Amino acid sequence: MKLLATRHRASLHLAPATPAPPDASHPGPSRTGPSHTAVSAADLGLLLLRMTFGLLLAGHGAQKLFGMFGGHGLTATGKGFAQLGYHPGTFFAGLAGASEFLGGLGLAVGLLTPLAAAAVIGVMINAMIVTAPNGLWETDGGMEYPLCVAVVAITVAAVGAGRLALDRLFRRRDGGLPEAAFALGLGGISAAIVLAV
Repeated sequence: MKLLATRHRASLHLAPATPAPPDASHPGPSRTGPSHTAVSAADLGLLLLRMTFGLLLAGHGAQKLFGMFGGHGLTATGKGFAQLGYHPGTFFAGLAGASEFLGGLGLAVGLLTPLAAAAVIGVMINAMIVTAPNGLWETDGGMEYPLCVAVVAITVAAVGAGRLALDRLFRRRDGGLPEAAFALGLGGISAAIVLAV
């Protein structure tokens, strides 16, 4: 009966006379400490996004580094990087491949998410600069793909990796503007250093 009265007051936009007990059927995220509530659809969605995006990106890095999944390996990729003006090409191909591989794995498992996002963002800024003269669309060799990858990485840093992530063990696990700023700032600085060399 007390629950009905509380809900009736809420429907009339009246404050309850006494605070209502938490409603266990509608758990919400807690930013103050670990939450023992059930996994939400948002957590599952973040897991799906992180796993798909992160593992594909790690595979992209493995193509560069190890020649896996139909990739050309480090030596051939290094020659391509040298043709783009990155000297020594093998070093920069290895740096890009390692950033994609480790950043992708970090995002996939939700470990050190802002740092993983920064690694991805740095590589994608360089890719956007290389492809920008071709316009936006991928069909013309434009920057559509690296732009989308960078946006997903910064979004995961801002939102946080979710409850189904290894970051759950750490204090700054929920994401936020500081985490997104860190990822974008560190990614931007690393891209600027690579472009300046």
